[in-house]
Amino acid sequence: MHLLHQYLPILDWGRRYDRNTFSNDMIAAVIVTIMLIPQSLAYALLAGLPPEAGIYASIAPIVLYAIFGTSRALAVGPVAVVSLLTASAIGQVADAGTTGYAIAALTLAFLSGVFLMLLGVFRLGFLANFLSHPVIAGFITASGILIATSQLKHILGVAADGHTLPEMLGSIFRNLDQTNWITVIIGIAATGFLFWVRKNLKPLLKRLGLSSLVADILTKAGPVAAVVATTVSVWFFGLAEMGVKIVGEVPQSLPPLSMPSLSPELVGSLLMPAILISIIGFVESISVAQTLAAKKRQQIDPNQELIGLGAANLGAAFTGGFPVTGGFSRSVVNFDAGSETPAAGIYTAMGLAIAALFLTPLVYFLPKATLAATIIVAVLSLVDLSILKKTWNYNRDDFLAVFATILLTLTMGVEVGVASGVAISILLHLYKTSRPHVAEVGLVPGSQHFRNIYRHIVTTDPALLTLRVDESLYFINARFLQDLVQARVAEGTEIKNVILMFSAVNEVDYSALESLEAINLRLKDMNIGLHLSEVKGPVMDRLKTSHFLDDLNGSVFLSQYEATMVLAPSMIGPR
Repeated sequence: MHLLHQYLPILDWGRRYDRNTFSNDMIAAVIVTIMLIPQSLAYALLAGLPPEAGIYASIAPIVLYAIFGTSRALAVGPVAVVSLLTASAIGQVADAGTTGYAIAALTLAFLSGVFLMLLGVFRLGFLANFLSHPVIAGFITASGILIATSQLKHILGVAADGHTLPEMLGSIFRNLDQTNWITVIIGIAATGFLFWVRKNLKPLLKRLGLSSLVADILTKAGPVAAVVATTVSVWFFGLAEMGVKIVGEVPQSLPPLSMPSLSPELVGSLLMPAILISIIGFVESISVAQTLAAKKRQQIDPNQELIGLGAANLGAAFTGGFPVTGGFSRSVVNFDAGSETPAAGIYTAMGLAIAALFLTPLVYFLPKATLAATIIVAVLSLVDLSILKKTWNYNRDDFLAVFATILLTLTMGVEVGVASGVAISILLHLYKTSRPHVAEVGLVPGSQHFRNIYRHIVTTDPALLTLRVDESLYFINARFLQDLVQARVAEGTEIKNVILMFSAVNEVDYSALESLEAINLRLKDMNIGLHLSEVKGPVMDRLKTSHFLDDLNGSVFLSQYEATMVLAPSMIGPR
């Protein structure tokens, strides 16, 4: 029964569901549904898919996540970054608007779902840790710039293509002579209105005496107001006949049953993009889920979240959608609106299903410029170029990773950008750990504490060298310690004993063990004793399985103070 509750969290929160919870969830669902209708259409446009695909990708995935996910507030569906990654991936294997393009989107969602499910079942969520926060911030910033730029063609009413910033800008400039000025007016007006709504409408409504909840609902309905106003304008004035591009006919139906392709060639082409989408989506989703859960002192199970997101993507694959994940903006809206359980997502799915059945004819004259404005306003909030200044001031290695991620994403494409960011992060980590911090320490007078001789006033003995190793020892950094000890004892001709202080060492692998043996042998030939102090239990257990302790040219001390008492009592003074 415990295992069933672990894999089906709905059994946990569902048995405590009551009327008050239903009321709170329903209010949140109404607000999120209002927000999601234009967003879903817009993100389908961003992914290069028909607008109805956005609604389809927001129905079954939400329900499946509500069953399998652990977050009480996470709202799953199409998001800007994943939609961009989808367009980039399937644009390389099929042409937009074709049946093959739609099937590739289903296949991408299927592969992402399977990958996420496998990670969850085998509890491999830690793999997402290979994406550092600065790299994610850099990637999302660059993606936001790319997404906003990609929508300029809809604002201008021109034909343009490209997957990188230079390609997009070049294509737009080459086609500026095609600009439709009516479309420009619609696009700029919608963008300006949405920015004003996001920043100013709620405070204005509250000053007018409306409650916070009503003001919030009306603010979230801002995109709907823009959709209604521009759609009516296009219909009333016949602007479609003047070159304004519109959404056109959207099927009036529930999500269809669809089947991804298992063609080896297509699967092979989409496998790596699916893995990248899965990891990026999971990192974004788990960050939002944990942030919101912490506010209510709730727990999130990352591995179960993988299963929930995997199920959501499989749902999208079989119901005409494309890859999905937990969205930041809609999840925050869901949380702020008072959502208490994932049931709010189920009610949201029901609202979207009603919209798919009865409201789609109303968006026939919806200008694509309005959807582009919705995307631009949403993604520009993701752009945070201040991360460059912050990382430059704090850590130049992190700055390098962020800068490279942003530059490569903008100039080489999203897949190259994120893959390079991961690679740079790992290489920088390996470089830093290959040169572990090793401090020469001495005794702080009047205490039993030992500190860095270059940072504190301490007592030392020229015949005793104490090196505090501040990282675990393994094959990458073992040689560094060996060379450091050799260089230091070569400098100090009076040194009679060397103590390696292992208080921060959590592991010693076999390569490091061989380096310790080489240090011991070399010091023994120099008539210098090698000693260890403050060795942790697991490390000592591992050392005992070898001959190292038997051959050690010295002793192992429980504490550094005890070692000093034995080897350099003059440092401690009379007792």
